[in-house]
Amino acid sequence: MERSKLLGEEKIEKLLLKFSIPAIVGMMVSALYNIVDRIYIGRSVGSLGIAGLTICYPIMIIIMAFGMLVGVGATSLISIRLGEQKRDEAEIILANGMVLLILISIIVSILGFTFLNPLLKLFGASNNTLPYAKQYLTIILMGTIFQTVGFGMNNFIRAEGNPKTAMMTMLIGAISNIILDPIFIFGFKLGVKGAAIATVLSQIISTIWVLSYFFSDKSHLKIHIANIKLQAPIVGKILAIGSAPFSMQVAASCVSALFNNQLSYYGGDIAISAMGIINSIVMLILMPIFGINQGAQPIIGYNYGAKKFDRVTKALKLAILAATTIVVIGFTATRVFPEQLISLFDKKDKELIKVGAQGMKIFLSMLPIIGFQIVSSNYFQAVGKPKQAMFLSLSRQVLVLIPSLIILPKFFKLKGIWMAGPVSDFISSILTGTFLFLELKKLKEKHKV
Repeated sequence: MERSKLLGEEKIEKLLLKFSIPAIVGMMVSALYNIVDRIYIGRSVGSLGIAGLTICYPIMIIIMAFGMLVGVGATSLISIRLGEQKRDEAEIILANGMVLLILISIIVSILGFTFLNPLLKLFGASNNTLPYAKQYLTIILMGTIFQTVGFGMNNFIRAEGNPKTAMMTMLIGAISNIILDPIFIFGFKLGVKGAAIATVLSQIISTIWVLSYFFSDKSHLKIHIANIKLQAPIVGKILAIGSAPFSMQVAASCVSALFNNQLSYYGGDIAISAMGIINSIVMLILMPIFGINQGAQPIIGYNYGAKKFDRVTKALKLAILAATTIVVIGFTATRVFPEQLISLFDKKDKELIKVGAQGMKIFLSMLPIIGFQIVSSNYFQAVGKPKQAMFLSLSRQVLVLIPSLIILPKFFKLKGIWMAGPVSDFISSILTGTFLFLELKKLKEKHKV
């Protein structure tokens, strides 16, 4: 209980560092799952291999979305219940979350195998890239349960006030992947299949680590057999709160599919490969912000539940400042070293380097304001306001981006696809700023009362 009490008493600066730094380290290293795969595949198979993995990416986003649906939803509820000193209820939520993760992952795997070929074609696979995409995704689907349960339940560890263990989960998985990748890709000469096998084995290791934590004496919250039975009211609340990040991830998947199809039409497989590399670089920049979100969420949720609204506001402002600093550094790097960043993945293909560098400069032109937008959207999720969180999350991924992807290429062709990103970033940030201003005004009034 001492760990939980600190959320409402310790200095916000110290708490945010304590919770965010482990999450940032973990998220940065976990980003290497995707990046290392693409670097190794680019250097062993070439740009078609990168394109194949890029086509699988939207489907993998959907798999992760289900982990976030339950993981983030249950985490918000657990944090609030701990803030209200209701440990028994928090443990019921924990057990229900675990069962939901298992059931959903099984269903997702079955559906994935049933519609494998149509899905890959829908997400932009050409005759040249389909074999690579199919090899990779077939193995990834076999490990869905490990990815979903490991990722989802790792959020529960953070919710009870143990960010270091949560960080270790991601470190163990990512480091395992980095070690196993060259063994299976180059050592066993399995190419794309080897990358998928390494990823699934790493996810298995992470899941074993997470489950062992909750069945040990280290965890504050315990999994009791009596709590494993699903309770409709709890399931409903988990899904309601988790629907915002879930919708955002599904929307991101749909957008990736649209991106792939538009890129294929206006730029061919080489443009899809370039987008895959750009996404990897974006992931490396944004993962620390997701780490800040993960660190801030239990702080904001606990203090909101405890009605300490001044601490809620301070945690939010510090998180926005930290996130903005990170994206500005990332933005500077993409301006100064665009060709060098693209060539990390495939230094031989000059056309890929040229297309990728040009695309990255345009696509990331509004990067400095994205930290604010992501952290502010997460705030509404942390305080249990799923409707606002969902709208703000989807504003960047759907409301502006999809129309931009359809309209702009008609006038600017491939350049129009790259332009869709900054247009969406700018408009969604304005919307988020408006919502946050009104919310902070209400919080200030509550604090006075």
